[in-house]
Amino acid sequence: MHDSLMLQLIGEFIGTFVLILLGDGVVAAVSLKKSKAEGAGWIAIAFGWGLAVTLGVYCSVFLSPAHLNPAVTLGMAIAGVFPWSSVIPYMIAQTLGGIVGAIVVWINYYPHWEVTDDPKAILGVFATGPAIRNYLFNFLSEFIGTFVLVFALLAFTRGKFTQGLNPIVVGLLITAIGFSLGGTTGYAINPARDLGPRIAHQILPIANKGDSDWSYSWVPILGPLAGGAVGAMLYLLIP
Repeated sequence: MHDSLMLQLIGEFIGTFVLILLGDGVVAAVSLKKSKAEGAGWIAIAFGWGLAVTLGVYCSVFLSPAHLNPAVTLGMAIAGVFPWSSVIPYMIAQTLGGIVGAIVVWINYYPHWEVTDDPKAILGVFATGPAIRNYLFNFLSEFIGTFVLVFALLAFTRGKFTQGLNPIVVGLLITAIGFSLGGTTGYAINPARDLGPRIAHQILPIANKGDSDWSYSWVPILGPLAGGAVGAMLYLLIP
């Protein structure tokens, strides 16, 4: 375990900041008007998020376990490889990193909000939303994606990866989930990834923004937490 809780929290903040800066950044690049990447599509977004996770882990793993995700933190605690006393502090640090990362995305693309007249596209830069709004199946989609994520992360601990390559494998896992399972909800699979930027969307004076869709916000929080918890429980059943 890394030395002090404060250093770990700094690591989780930095890693989640990088994750959101690059992840929400690629969505902004694809979605906002007059961006040079406008219209690049889902393939760019899925690869961009995979790279964002990889680089977020590399930027923080020297300070913390680089969970960068409350659902992963919860799953690791359930699996017995992470102290319960650190769960809430980690979740707070991760969410704060998400807020600040989203604020920097807003600054980076500042002129583009004014020329983008679609409030849904603007919200989509910050927070996830369903392709078809059905709360039960939206929840199940987030549950399944995060189940795969946490179970796979725990399974990776039994493999013989070269340590320096592990973040790349995690990035490939995120990319695969995005390609295969993410078309339903935009695959938050991470409460901090959705809640932090959604808070930023709420508080920032973003040109042409609309509602922050808080009525949906419980899905990308509770779905990933439940999926991560069950993924960890199933992992514990394996000898």
